[in-house]
Amino acid sequence: PVSLFRPSCGAAHPNQVKRNITCLSWQPSGGSNLAAAYSCLEWQKATADLSKDSYIWDIESPNKPRSVLKPTSQLVCLAYNPQDLNFLVSGSLNGQIMLWDPRAGQHPTTVSPLEKSHMDPVYEIIWLQSATETEAFSASTDGQILWWDVRQMSEPTERLMLDLSRKENPDNALGAISMAYSVTMPDTFIVGTEQGAVVYCNRAAETPAEKIVCTYDGHHGPVYAIQKNPFFSQNFLTVGDWGARIWSEDIKESSIMWTKHQTAYLTDACWSPVRPSLFFTVKMDGVLDIWDILFKQNDPTLSVKVRDEPLCCVQVHEAGSKVVSGSQLGVISLMEISKGLCTQQNNEQMLERETKREKILRAQKVRDEAGNMEESPKELILRPEYDFYNLLESEQRRKQWETRQRVKPR
Repeated sequence: PVSLFRPSCGAAHPNQVKRNITCLSWQPSGGSNLAAAYSCLEWQKATADLSKDSYIWDIESPNKPRSVLKPTSQLVCLAYNPQDLNFLVSGSLNGQIMLWDPRAGQHPTTVSPLEKSHMDPVYEIIWLQSATETEAFSASTDGQILWWDVRQMSEPTERLMLDLSRKENPDNALGAISMAYSVTMPDTFIVGTEQGAVVYCNRAAETPAEKIVCTYDGHHGPVYAIQKNPFFSQNFLTVGDWGARIWSEDIKESSIMWTKHQTAYLTDACWSPVRPSLFFTVKMDGVLDIWDILFKQNDPTLSVKVRDEPLCCVQVHEAGSKVVSGSQLGVISLMEISKGLCTQQNNEQMLERETKREKILRAQKVRDEAGNMEESPKELILRPEYDFYNLLESEQRRKQWETRQRVKPR
């Protein structure tokens, strides 16, 4: 199975002092450029002469960076504009937001004022789909979500404090370290926090208190990664402590699927852009795991020992055929994915089925708590399973009937 992945190159950090790769962003529209943010998040280890540079690599030429980004503070996150492949936006260690056009040189074209920016490191920044294609929003451990128009970054256009008491108290705000957004639902987004909670937000709500809709609790430590499924936007993936979880927005009590506890801490995860049932995770032991929940839920379909040092981030190319991981020592490893793992299968509706199954189980629990004990305990245990499989059978019969109707002769 190891031959399914062929390491094709490694891009090493060019400075003598090694820094973590904290974020990776592929150039959109099938581009070969890969932007990488390098930073030392442990300020105790930072020295006065520590480099602040980050780099853009060309995967066809890994021995030398294609472009150098020279920020005023180390970059923690960055993202290519999905509508304009020449622009990047980044969040830095000191809380500032920076806009980049590598064609214009090595320095940012626009920088947000320090006093109007985040007060802590910016761990996530995402471009918004908008008419102007110039809007982005950022998340930080200062408990704020800030919206920006990169044409004028003198101050954010909007703020949201992640205070679950809805009182907008900075002292009670949860620190944000990951965030997810879907273009199919542009007003809603989800935030992973240092405290282990996932916060579901609606930007279109009238008041700041109403913008915090609900929370999902399933991790005991920081939620290091969160991402919506590119095919089923109501499902999202989270990574925290020793496992990964898959959620449905409709079910707040628990996740619909989860991995068993791993032997090493998970640090990042991402969905495949071409297969709805496939996702990737990276761990502190240097291993990249590939999970295909269509065929196996308890264990990874494939595990690859990429580096001896911890892996910090992972990102899949939009074509689904390449995956990159960044390590604690500043090394990028590029791997090629086999066709079997990047070709969509005929039946990849597992997330939808699991969501329906979880709803049936929740409904059964509500009935039981209401005192519906007319059935025997054994019947109560087995009935949710019967209901679930009856639902699958009815769906299958309906699809067969529709197929016969389409091929029925006139």
